Amino acid sequence: MALLNGHDLLAAGWPPGPHMAKILEAVRGLEARGIVDPHYALKLLRRDFPPPPSKMEMRPEPAGLTEAIEVTGPDDAANVGAVRRLMNELLRSPVIERGAVMPDACPAGSATATIPVGGAIAVRNAIIPSAHSADICCSMYATFYRSDLPVADQLDHLTASTRFGMGGRKEDDWVDHPVLNDNLIHTNRFLTGLDRHARMHMADQGDGNHFAYIGRVQLTAEALARFDAAGHGDFAKRLTEASAGCDDYHVLVTHHGSRGLGAQVYKRGHKAALDHTKRVAAGVPDAAAWLDYSEPEGRDYWEALQYVSRWTLANHQSIHSRFLSRAGSREIATMGNEHNFVWKRGDYFLHGKGATPAWRDDAGRPLAGLIPLNMAAPILMVLGRDNEEFLSFAPHGAGRNFSRTAIVRPFRDRDGQLDEKRIARTVKEATDGLDIRWFCGKPDLAESPMGYKPAAQVKAQIEQFGLADVIAEIQPLGCIMAGDAGPRPWQRLREELTPKQKRQIEHRAGRRTLRQHLRHGDFPEDTDAE
Repeated sequence: MALLNGHDLLAAGWPPGPHMAKILEAVRGLEARGIVDPHYALKLLRRDFPPPPSKMEMRPEPAGLTEAIEVTGPDDAANVGAVRRLMNELLRSPVIERGAVMPDACPAGSATATIPVGGAIAVRNAIIPSAHSADICCSMYATFYRSDLPVADQLDHLTASTRFGMGGRKEDDWVDHPVLNDNLIHTNRFLTGLDRHARMHMADQGDGNHFAYIGRVQLTAEALARFDAAGHGDFAKRLTEASAGCDDYHVLVTHHGSRGLGAQVYKRGHKAALDHTKRVAAGVPDAAAWLDYSEPEGRDYWEALQYVSRWTLANHQSIHSRFLSRAGSREIATMGNEHNFVWKRGDYFLHGKGATPAWRDDAGRPLAGLIPLNMAAPILMVLGRDNEEFLSFAPHGAGRNFSRTAIVRPFRDRDGQLDEKRIARTVKEATDGLDIRWFCGKPDLAESPMGYKPAAQVKAQIEQFGLADVIAEIQPLGCIMAGDAGPRPWQRLREELTPKQKRQIEHRAGRRTLRQHLRHGDFPEDTDAE
C-alpha cells in the first residue's frame, strides 16, 4: 500500500494542480528511503513543499462604511436601507478594507454582496470585477465649441455622428481609430479574440441611460481662474484664448461605457475571479470574487482594464470629432472622467460603481469631473475635494429611488398596459423647452427626469458632505437619450412563459441566474452586456 496518495495530500491541505505530480514523486522517494510513517512523511513534505495557508473566510462583521447620503423621506429610507444591506454584505469580504456610498446610491441588483450604484470600496492588492460591473469605464466626456447653428440642426448632426441601441455598427460602417491597432488586444489573455467587438462598437453608445447632450455654459473669468489655480491651466488657457470677449460656449457631453468589448472583458475577468477565489477562500458570494494583483492573472486583468479605458476614451473622441466635422465647428477644450472603474492609489485599488473620482492626482491637482443629474437639469463641472472620509469620491449622477418597473407602474391600466400617451405628456412637461430625442422612438419614463432623484437634493448633498466644489453648470439645450428600445430577451421570456414553465426553469440548477432575474426582475440598468 502506498505511503501517501493524492487524496491524503488534498486532505492535508495541498490544492489540486500540476504541483501534485512533484509531491507524489517525492512521496515515492521517501518510500525508497524506507520511510513508512505517513505522519513523519507529511512533516517532511510540508518542509519541502509548503501548502498554501488555510482558506480565507468572510469576516464575521463588515468593514467600515461611511455614508455621504441623507434620508429625506420614506422613499429615500427604503432605498438607503437596501443600499446599506448590500454594502454590508460586500464589506465582509476579507480583501476589502473600507466602503462608502454617495448621494446617488441605489441598488443595482438584489444578489448577495452586489455593489450598489453610488458604491465605492477600497481593496488591498486585489480587483473585484463585479464591483466595476460589465459596463467597464462608463464615463463622461465634454467638448467645448462654438456654433451658430440652431439646436435642432446640431442634434441632427449629432444623431448622424453616433449610434445607440443593442448590437453594433455594420462592417461597412465601422469607424477607425489608432487604439484599434494596439497590439495588446492580441496578446492579453482577457482581450484576445475581441478585435471585432472593439471595431464594431467604435462611435457606438449603447442603450439604457447612455446619452449625448448639447448644452451651453458661461465660464466666467472667475471660474477659469479657479480651474487655473487648481492646476488645470491648459484647460483654462484654451478657453480664455478662444473667448474673444465672450464667455459663452456650447458643450457636447456624452455618457457611455465600453460596450460589447468591456462586457466580454468583464465576463472573462469575473470567471477568472470566481476560479481564483474558490481556490483561496470559502463562502465568498460570487459578486465579491476577486483577482490577486500579486499574481500574473491579476496583473493581466489590470492591464486589460487600462486598454478598455483607452478604448472608451477613443470612443467618446470619435463621436465628438465626427459631430464637430459635420457641424462645422472646432474643438476648443475637453474634459472628462470615468465613474465605473478601478483606480490604483498606493496599495489600494479603489473601485467605483457609479462614483466619480474626486481626489488629487499625482501632481497634487484636484481632479476635474462632470456630474449629470437628468436630461432637463444642468451638468455640474466640479473639482474634487479629496474627502478621505468618503474614499475621495463624488456621485456620478442623481441615482434612483425606484426600479424601472416601479417607476412605470402608475402609468399602467387595470390590464397592465402602459398608457403611452400619458407617458409622452408627462415627459414633455418635465422637459419643456428642450429638444429631447429617443433612440427607441418613444419616451422612456425611467430615463426621464421622473426616473431620478431630485437634482437639487443630490447637488445639495455634494456640498453638505464636502465631496466636490461645483465650479460651473452646463445648461441643457437638447439631448439624445438611448432609452429602452423594448423588452430585453429575459423580459420577453418572462412574459411568454406559463406559470408551470416558470416553475420548471426555477428548478434547473444550470439556470440559476435566470431564476434570480425572473423572481426579482432586478437587472443593472446601466450595463451593456452584449
